[in-house]
Amino acid sequence: MPLSDDQPHTRTRLPVGEQSSYPVSARQARPVRTLLTVLAVVTLLVVAISIANRGKADRGGGATAPSGDRASGAAGAGSSLEPSGQEPVSTTSNGIANGYPHTDQGAQSAAANFAVALGSADMFRTDARHTTVSTVADPAAEPALQSRLDQGFNGDTAARYGLDAQGRAPKGLTFVSRTIPVGTKSVGYGDAETKVEVWSTRLTGLAGERSTRPVAANWFTLTLSLRWTGSDWKLTDYASREGPAPVPGDQQAATAEEITGAVQQYGGFRFAR
Repeated sequence: MPLSDDQPHTRTRLPVGEQSSYPVSARQARPVRTLLTVLAVVTLLVVAISIANRGKADRGGGATAPSGDRASGAAGAGSSLEPSGQEPVSTTSNGIANGYPHTDQGAQSAAANFAVALGSADMFRTDARHTTVSTVADPAAEPALQSRLDQGFNGDTAARYGLDAQGRAPKGLTFVSRTIPVGTKSVGYGDAETKVEVWSTRLTGLAGERSTRPVAANWFTLTLSLRWTGSDWKLTDYASREGPAPVPGDQQAATAEEITGAVQQYGGFRFAR
């Protein structure tokens, strides 16, 4: 039965010793839990910082090594997953780099530079073409290469590009022919002979306001057969196939004036890789 508010209210008092025991322990529990939480957070932060520092040290050590070392160490010699090439050659002949190392990497460097030379505008001029071929070719293969390339760059070929028989552009126009290697790959490397595929893009055409053959880009893969002559890598044969061509970017084509200015202001590369 419920108690009436009219009844007297009583209050029970406990002994002093019993009053102080429970409240004190409850107040002390909270600081202990807080301290444990702080210690746990600090410990996790220390562990995370040490792991991060270890990762930075590993990456820093790798960054000091040449890119060629990373490629050969991680994915094997000749890996195309990363840029390669430890030291560029320091000598040239007739404006073309030479003196390549007797290695797979040296052969790929030679092939990339030969691709640039064989794709230049000089190939449309007889004297310049003969000089280029004699510079890059194996002496034993030079006569056959000279004959083959003379046929490939005959008067009909020059006419298709709007040039005269001497490979000269019409007055007021600039002929553009530049090959830009994008990557190289060895195919069956050997100390004496090897083949290297050079994936490239090429700019060709006549730059100028009156041009009916504007400068255009195309993609192809050049396969170069090389032979070690005892002192350098030299060309013995070549073949070409189309592509692989990427999807064209969403860019507006430059005007004839812009292309002409770029061709005249930006020189091509003599050393490609």
